[in-house]
Amino acid sequence: MADYDVIVIGAGPGGYVAAIRAAQLGQKTAVVEKDKTGGRCLNYACIPAKTVLHTAELYDQAQNGAELGIKVEGVTLDWKALGKRREKVSGSLEAGVKMLFDKNKIDLIAGEASLIDGGVKVGKDTHAAKAIVLATGSVELPIPGVEFGGRVLDTWGAWSLKELPKKLAVVGAGASGAEIASAYGRFGVDVLLIEMLDRVLPVEDVDMSKIVERAFKKQNITAALGTKVEDVSAGKTSVKLKYGKESAEVDYLAIAGGRAPDTEALGIAEAGIKTDDAGRIEVDEYQRTSKEGVYAIGDLVRGPALAHKASEEGVVAVETAAGHATHPIDVDGIPGATFCHPQVASVGMTEEQAKEAGRQVKVGKFKLGGVGAATVYDDRDGIVKIVGDAEYGEILGAHIVGNRACDMISELVDTRALEGGYQELARIVHPHPTISEAVLDAARAVEGWATHA
Repeated sequence: MADYDVIVIGAGPGGYVAAIRAAQLGQKTAVVEKDKTGGRCLNYACIPAKTVLHTAELYDQAQNGAELGIKVEGVTLDWKALGKRREKVSGSLEAGVKMLFDKNKIDLIAGEASLIDGGVKVGKDTHAAKAIVLATGSVELPIPGVEFGGRVLDTWGAWSLKELPKKLAVVGAGASGAEIASAYGRFGVDVLLIEMLDRVLPVEDVDMSKIVERAFKKQNITAALGTKVEDVSAGKTSVKLKYGKESAEVDYLAIAGGRAPDTEALGIAEAGIKTDDAGRIEVDEYQRTSKEGVYAIGDLVRGPALAHKASEEGVVAVETAAGHATHPIDVDGIPGATFCHPQVASVGMTEEQAKEAGRQVKVGKFKLGGVGAATVYDDRDGIVKIVGDAEYGEILGAHIVGNRACDMISELVDTRALEGGYQELARIVHPHPTISEAVLDAARAVEGWATHA
């Protein structure tokens, strides 16, 4: 039995960041992990997905670069080589996390942990701790009546296929489903994207969804919206399915329809830890659960299931446990980022949400094509949209579609966090020629004086 100041259960982006911060604060720290350091995000989700998406972008550019002065004869996709690179990227980053554990003198305990009074149990061993951080993430959910296996894939199964299919169906047009569809569509696969709501990326602002839907039509993607899969029959060589009044036969079916907190092994009910109706662990603004000394972060708690949210919540949790001054996470200020093509990024309210909240709304929209850099970099189809409060000048929400949207959103996240309004943003000098100039003109557009509209 070993005693620690902090034990973190789960070595994903929330858990490993929490552990490193705890060690930096002088806490004797251990991390329990049943699989690989870096967790699902690094090994099975975010990083592998973006690795494949990057190749999809290069492949698309190579095939369609004639207008840019690049002609490539006989370009081919080496699917096995891409698979090896995907594994290499994740392996390199996993090794990097282990190096950080060694550097910060963090013990890595292999196995599955459950809560006991005053500590955790891993296998036959028990470990005492003054503070425990639950960071086990989430598990993927199948659709009713359909189980994962064979040619019915979860998202990791989609990203790690051993062969490039000719036809692929994807259920769920949220961030994960949109990314899968956009990658395979650009690889030349016929993709059927099925969404029970009436648009792709349904949590995003409706204007963003419309732009992405138009782009998807050029990427071998057929979007079946406002419908759901009702019948699936998986065979050895194909999957047959029905959706609404239509039917299809595809090589594989990928389900990206939702996730649930991964808490089964923890024993949270026995530990007296409260959960909400969705099974998420209830926490206060400092990530404290209903059980003293136990904290929870990431996909286990309220708010979006995003790696960057989990990381920052981990910092807050261990700083609180160590008695160090900290700052609670503003859940409403966490940016969303979807890496389909074009990328979509957002923070805060959509226009519809702002109106439903009773705010006096003023909106500024600016197409990327209005700035010189967008023409230079062939990124003209996107848009920046700012949802402002007419009374106070507050930026209620910001939404971007474009090839660099996920990098561009940080400026708007920072402006909101520092309580800057669209009037202040409209006066900040932006470098030229850059795509970020579209953010400047979108801020000016809120009050009707975008200079390049």
